[in-house]
Amino acid sequence: MSSVLTRRFRAESGSGFDRKLLAPMLLGTILNPINSSIIAVSLVPIGVAFGAPASSTAWLVSALYLATAIGQPVVGRLVDLYGPRRLYLAGATLTGIAGIMGVLAPDLLVLVLARIVLGFGTCAGYPASMYLIRSESERTGKNSPAGVLTALAVAGQTIVVIGPTLGGLLIHLGGWRTTFAINIPLAIACLIVGALRMPKTPAPQRGKGSGLDLPGIALFAALLVSLLLFLMKPQVAYWYLPVLAIAAGAALIIRELRTPEPFLDVRVLGGNVPLLATYGRVLLTSMVGYCFLYGFTQWLESGRGLNATGAGLILLPLSITGIAVSAITGRRTVIRGKLIVGGIAQILGCTALFLMPGAAAIWLLLGVAVIMGIPQGLNSLANQNAVYYQADPERIASSAGLLRTFTYAGAMGAAAAGGAFLSAGSSAAGLHHLALFMLVASGLFLALTLADRSLRLTGRPARDAASA
Repeated sequence: MSSVLTRRFRAESGSGFDRKLLAPMLLGTILNPINSSIIAVSLVPIGVAFGAPASSTAWLVSALYLATAIGQPVVGRLVDLYGPRRLYLAGATLTGIAGIMGVLAPDLLVLVLARIVLGFGTCAGYPASMYLIRSESERTGKNSPAGVLTALAVAGQTIVVIGPTLGGLLIHLGGWRTTFAINIPLAIACLIVGALRMPKTPAPQRGKGSGLDLPGIALFAALLVSLLLFLMKPQVAYWYLPVLAIAAGAALIIRELRTPEPFLDVRVLGGNVPLLATYGRVLLTSMVGYCFLYGFTQWLESGRGLNATGAGLILLPLSITGIAVSAITGRRTVIRGKLIVGGIAQILGCTALFLMPGAAAIWLLLGVAVIMGIPQGLNSLANQNAVYYQADPERIASSAGLLRTFTYAGAMGAAAAGGAFLSAGSSAAGLHHLALFMLVASGLFLALTLADRSLRLTGRPARDAASA
């Protein structure tokens, strides 16, 4: 797979893209997905080591999600203001520190803190990569980064596939602490290639008000923390959390409208309907994808009676199909067609889940995984490309960070849906209820795609767009 990515990147390098940036871009981009996936096989041994219940070890997952959801647009904004090099190197340093904390952690609390540091440390890679793609496009005068964007998407999907397997191997060799220790050599590699290959870009000059909007960031963080904590446990007893989220959101809008250099330029963002629609699609498709990844897996084990290894093998076609679809279609920059096909595939997959019998044959389970792999490969890549073309060039990194924020918000929503519809020993009825929820979200995704007329031109070559 790496040779395919290299060939694609070299093809665009012939058009002027600097291929020496490939290594730091890919290394930085995979830090977050590898830590998102590798923890899946670590939770049980960590719980045993510290005598902690599953409700406590779940914070190891939520801590990374919360830190990443907040940190991606914040670090992205810093990249927009000060260039990618310093933020990339600082993120790699934090990632290494988090790895050391995990290796030496005496209790679960320190491990959770390590995951928070890890979440912030892994935030720089993706926004920095999007910034570099945009700056290379401006330098060369060629706005066709499809191969590079595909490389980032496929690299992330590949790491998600091998993450749990790698984690199992590391635990077998050296215990659960090795799943934190892996970040130390990865951080060192990022520091080396970042120092050698990342360009020393000067900070953009934006006038006296070019400093970071700390009050805006604080309100944004309050909004996300309140909302995501409620999604983790959506109960009446926590009614105050959505109220706090609404209050923080209102205060954020007022603040950002009054400051000359806002963290979130709500005027520009509010006027950029296509970009807002893309974020909405990301939220919906992430919710569907994570519902399938977590909910279907839970049902395979607790309802269908498969063991963890069997459930993992059933899901393998999901990832293989997603990677293959991304690699095959990545060179095509047209976005709308990919989203329509991905939306239809989501609906077909969710319908199959809704009709799934409790004693479904293995071939049927594998078939559903293959179908759901199609939107995984198409939707994530198409939405990533859409953000590249739709975002304000001066805020490309923070816009890319917001893309990840909506991704993790969808993951939190999926976790809440899974908790509401599935339980230990769930029958097929629980899976059917979850599938109905997914089907509604998939229908909204497809409707939003069809209604967005701007997608007809987004990503198309200038000559085609002019003739449309």
